[in-house]
Amino acid sequence: MKEAKRLLSRRQFVATAATAAVTAPAIFSQTAQAASRNGKLNHASIGVGGMGFHDLQQFKSHPNVQVVALCDVDASHLKKASELIPGARLYSDWRELLKKEGRKIDSVNVTVPDHNHFPIAMQALRNGKHVYCQKPMCHDVAEVRVLTQTAVKSGVVTQLGTQIASGKGDRTAVRWIKEGAIGKIKHAYLCSNRPGAIDTYRLVGPRPAEGQEPPAHLNWDLWTGTAPLRPYTPEIYHPTKWRAWQDFGTGWSGDIGCHIFDAVWKGLGLKPPISVVAEVQQSWKDSPERRADTWPQGDHITWMFPGNDFTEGKVLPLEWFDGAFYPPQEIRSLYNGKEYPAESAMLIGTEGALLIPHGGMPVLLPEDKFGAHTVPELEERNHYHHFVDACLGGPKTESHFAQSGPMTEAIILGTVAIRVPGQLLEWDTLNMKFPNYPDAEKYLRRTYRKGWEVKGA
Repeated sequence: MKEAKRLLSRRQFVATAATAAVTAPAIFSQTAQAASRNGKLNHASIGVGGMGFHDLQQFKSHPNVQVVALCDVDASHLKKASELIPGARLYSDWRELLKKEGRKIDSVNVTVPDHNHFPIAMQALRNGKHVYCQKPMCHDVAEVRVLTQTAVKSGVVTQLGTQIASGKGDRTAVRWIKEGAIGKIKHAYLCSNRPGAIDTYRLVGPRPAEGQEPPAHLNWDLWTGTAPLRPYTPEIYHPTKWRAWQDFGTGWSGDIGCHIFDAVWKGLGLKPPISVVAEVQQSWKDSPERRADTWPQGDHITWMFPGNDFTEGKVLPLEWFDGAFYPPQEIRSLYNGKEYPAESAMLIGTEGALLIPHGGMPVLLPEDKFGAHTVPELEERNHYHHFVDACLGGPKTESHFAQSGPMTEAIILGTVAIRVPGQLLEWDTLNMKFPNYPDAEKYLRRTYRKGWEVKGA
């Protein structure tokens, strides 16, 4: 805590992300935003396999949406989606879709591996399209910063794919935090110890030195996109374990962290962190080959956030646990001996505790003290439909980029800390620097593959 207080005195560390001036990538051209016709939203789905097919179904279910274009690098995914949306125009390359569709579309959703979120979402924003982007918003900190600022300047509707944020549970938790139901917040413990998650990252040995010819239905060059071109190997990249690789994913914390952070971030009104440090799986830490290529199967990340009117102290410690790293037993035991939710957030306040299970209703603890606490009456809300309604002139989205961008940036800073385990990183958000450890700054942005460069990121 002494270290945190010392860091807090450095005023430049608590400047907001929005104050950093970053020029939007020059390779994109600005065109006028398409206007919705006849109260309908003409929508294009980019990425229609796996989660993308689920997203497509959600958009299709809105009565005022017309899905007019579909895109996927995998022809088998595109075929299945086209059977759901007969007559939709089909593309394998998102660049071709955005160029040819022009004013024919009003909005897009981006549901592809993390490493290609930024170029697709950025081009759509520069073309004046409303954007729904799956979490995490981007692969790198620098990308998040640019995309957030561009979204704000563009004035279009945006939504991060944190579907649970629109649910009654998370929204109730936000309300209780803001009302001070458990007093001032002293500490936050977030976790994702989902059964089977470690197996997602159980990779045998280093990256294969040689690959094989990609299947005919997969355009491997387009799938790889901004990342280095690696030999295709079945089962370990597409469509199964790409999240485990640093080239393509952001690890378990980067992926699920956006869900678990959301209510805590909104309820407390958090600003950019002061510092971050990570503890990781020892076998991964001891393996140069794995550290160069993959994410660990477990990590424990600690951020120090500047305090505010909702916190007890001048700083708020927030800890993240996944894989084989669990919140302390004394924290888990606060749930009255019940099974602790594998994915959840626990806030410790001056008057009690608040448990926010992922996808469930929050619980005030101890329950015998708060049993009569009023539960707000909130309407059911579909995250996807809320985006559509906002595009058509309805209320602002729950997870617009101006709000979810700084949150994502803080989360992705955690992945930087993972790559230099044990090293406390002081964060100068205004200048996007680590003053005490500049060597880590190379992890804030990638070098894109030749032909896929995105200036300004």
